[in-house]
Amino acid sequence: MVAVGFSSIFPFLPLYVGQLGSTSGLGVEILSGLVYSAQSFTMMLASPFWGALADRYGRKLMVGRSMFGGAIILLAMAFVTSAEQLVALRAIQGLVTGTIAAANALLASITPRQHTGYAMGMLQVGFGTGLAFGPLIGGAAADLYGYNTVFYLTAAMLALAGMMVALGVQEKFDPRQGKERRKSSLLVEWRGMLSFPGVWITFLMRFFTSLGRMMIMPIIPLFIQTLLVDLSRLNTLTGLVLGIASGATTISAVFLGKLGDRIGYRKVLVACTGLLGGVYALQGFVSAWWQLLVLQALVGVAMGGVIPLISALLANYVRAGGEGSVYGMDNSINAAGRAVAPLLGAAVATGWGYPATFLATGSIFVAASLLAAWRLPPSRLATVVGVPRQATLEQPEEEL
Repeated sequence: MVAVGFSSIFPFLPLYVGQLGSTSGLGVEILSGLVYSAQSFTMMLASPFWGALADRYGRKLMVGRSMFGGAIILLAMAFVTSAEQLVALRAIQGLVTGTIAAANALLASITPRQHTGYAMGMLQVGFGTGLAFGPLIGGAAADLYGYNTVFYLTAAMLALAGMMVALGVQEKFDPRQGKERRKSSLLVEWRGMLSFPGVWITFLMRFFTSLGRMMIMPIIPLFIQTLLVDLSRLNTLTGLVLGIASGATTISAVFLGKLGDRIGYRKVLVACTGLLGGVYALQGFVSAWWQLLVLQALVGVAMGGVIPLISALLANYVRAGGEGSVYGMDNSINAAGRAVAPLLGAAVATGWGYPATFLATGSIFVAASLLAAWRLPPSRLATVVGVPRQATLEQPEEEL
């Protein structure tokens, strides 16, 4: 439900920016990039602190905070009168949300480590299904009823999801564990987390993945516009193109997650990031919107082996009890990529045209594939199935 809500505004945000107009004289491309980057930049700053608080006070509390906070901010977006106001609210949204990180932390804290890949794949099914339907719903609603209606719908879904968590989720959180973690400083926890082998390179993989995924976001509605003769269904077709990728991710995530549990997460990551490099590059040469649709479906298939398996690697690299901190930092790294990507994508498109943005995105994923093959250590639990994580990866207490 959260994914449906948040993703329903994706297809038309750049077009909404153009409709609102600017009070500062900035171009649509730059303001579209800022609409995405502002939210990601503030989330990058806030996520590590929310993650640390999750380990201290409970993960359910953080999930509720992100949902109810997001509902209020998204509702306010329906009443903005300029693109600059929308950018400001998106920045506030980044400070108070972070649902994916909170859900990852909650799931990782209760899942046996040898099944983390499958569990993260199933979580991706939930998010992916929402991301598949959200752009379609948002695009169609925007065409039929206007942009404001989509923000009302989004706020209602986030509020309802928050109520479901508040009333239906029972978290087994040990207050004594949180009390012990409150005794140590955040800097000590973060330094200890990064000392585990493979963590920093996994974070770098997350950054590349986030950078590549979001580079085309501010220009894809504008690119699709150049491929159409009849613009009456522009929002709907943009939603379909974005939704097909998420739908394919949903289908492939479970199977590739289980495959990673069986043969090793690194092997699957190398193959999928390499495939993404080629598929994104090809999108720069399409001449019809349906060709873009097919290639985006292939993007979704490959993403199903990237997004959940990076989360699974982090769960296996660090020790139990620190899930909130590691996924808070992971969300911060993810947000950093999303903050840079739209501005970078808009700059490439402005300087060299829309197809160049797809070629640049493909290059990023090729680099990520080479990095994973060269430096990413294999998850030892992928080959020692059934052995508790602490038996192979735990480091001495003083290193934390």
